[in-house]
Amino acid sequence: AAPGPDEAVAAELEYSAGRAQARGGPAAAAAMLEKAIQLTAEPARRPDRLLAAAQAHLKAGSYSTALELLALAEAEPLREEQRARAGTLRGHVAFASGRAGDAARLLLQAARRLEPLDVGLARETYLTAWLAAMFAGGRAIGGSLLEVSQAARELPRSRRPDQADSLLDALSLLITSDPATAAPVLRGAVDAMAAADLTAADAPRWGWLTHAAAVALWDHDAWSSLLEREAAALRTIGAFDLLPVVLVALTTVTAWSGEFTAATALIAESDAVREATGAPADTFGPLLLAALRGDAEDAAERIEAMLSGEPRTGREPSVTYANWAAAVLYNGLGRYDDALAAATHADDGSRDLFAARWALPELVEAAVRSGNPDLAAGPMARLAASALSGGTDLGAGIESRCRALLSEGEKAEHLYRKAIDHLARTRYRPELGRAHLLHGEWLRREGRRADARIPLRHAYDTLTAVGMDGYAERARRELLATGETVRKRTTETLSDLTPRETLIARLARDGRTNQEIGTTLFISARTVEWHLRKVFGKLGITSRRELQAALTRRGLLDRPS
Repeated sequence: AAPGPDEAVAAELEYSAGRAQARGGPAAAAAMLEKAIQLTAEPARRPDRLLAAAQAHLKAGSYSTALELLALAEAEPLREEQRARAGTLRGHVAFASGRAGDAARLLLQAARRLEPLDVGLARETYLTAWLAAMFAGGRAIGGSLLEVSQAARELPRSRRPDQADSLLDALSLLITSDPATAAPVLRGAVDAMAAADLTAADAPRWGWLTHAAAVALWDHDAWSSLLEREAAALRTIGAFDLLPVVLVALTTVTAWSGEFTAATALIAESDAVREATGAPADTFGPLLLAALRGDAEDAAERIEAMLSGEPRTGREPSVTYANWAAAVLYNGLGRYDDALAAATHADDGSRDLFAARWALPELVEAAVRSGNPDLAAGPMARLAASALSGGTDLGAGIESRCRALLSEGEKAEHLYRKAIDHLARTRYRPELGRAHLLHGEWLRREGRRADARIPLRHAYDTLTAVGMDGYAERARRELLATGETVRKRTTETLSDLTPRETLIARLARDGRTNQEIGTTLFISARTVEWHLRKVFGKLGITSRRELQAALTRRGLLDRPS
């Protein structure tokens, strides 16, 4: 070891840290950079190394250490671009720590500071500020989604536009115009990013913003594919600051498609990462699963937990998400007044790209079923504008299903059949099951009891198979009202594996080694082996080769992990 400052050794450590970072070792890179700082002999090199070390600690999930290093860097004589970089890193730390409002403000300030220095980097920073503002909702004081979008629209284009430029143009246009105007630009950005041969570092860099564009188009298949690519990239490079956020979104779209076992495994992985990094536990995924399953007691506790606590403005994503999930739950249970209240609170009139839009179908259904169809007109118009803009079967199916609720006679019949036709082409079985349910309910109310039995039976079978017990029970009651004999069924628990055991079994089935599984879950290879022995015993198998068949038999492979 060098006894004192040694610039040559410091430079070699800095180089080695870069290689470690590229191999997915941010913690090792951070340690090397801190040692390089201690050995730095040239004062002019110290700020850059402090900033690099802070960035490595950010990637490793060591947020408090990152902030300490940033404070040291900011105490140095910094050039303007270094000061802008420090502000950007502070914004990233705030975002990763769950302080999206602070992050949006800091990143917007950093982007403005970068404009005269580096337009390309300024545009990248505006993109990250846009993402933080979206998550912040009402907490983005001094960095709202509209403020960021307007500032980005005024920024000159880069000399050589790339995928990031396309994303910024599309997303800022979405916020400052309307869905129809933004749709072609959004589609171009999504398609370009999906086709791009991105490195492991680039995928998470722009992934979440591409997801926002895909969700705005109701293209959940593209969203799911992008999320899976990004999650794989984040695991590869060890970016544990971003991985939990991506896993929350992947859990949402996975649960929405009715793949509850896979969603549970994703929650287990997210919990492992969050526990290791000290990040707050995932509350979104477990809540949505409880709501979709119709577990009123569990969901109600989670909803209350998300809505209580620190003072809120009512526009934070957690509040919106909780109200959307509550509306899904209460519509399934037939508690339409409660569903209407929850969906109304989720539909805050903002340009939220996720739960606020997803609440619109719940609001329309609850308004009609509670005898308040006049309350559905405005939400229906906004739903149509967004759901039809992307030209997807999911969006068109949900739009037709909701419009049918507001229609009569042959028009309603046509719209229900159109909704079922669109949704049958998707993998979103919960939405298809609900379309059959609403169609059957409408037929029975029209006095066509015999005709109603067919869609109601489809609804009951689909929703029961998925595990949506609340909606399945609603379908069962309707079938009984038609005079049909129907035996009440519940979703069988086909395995007593814990969520973590299920995740480990799926990862082992995918060919991951014990060491690789341990790295993913922040446990030792020996602990993985211990869990696998328990899995083998519960499944009645003796080797990894038997996992595929055993997990399939027990309904634990509704999608690849």
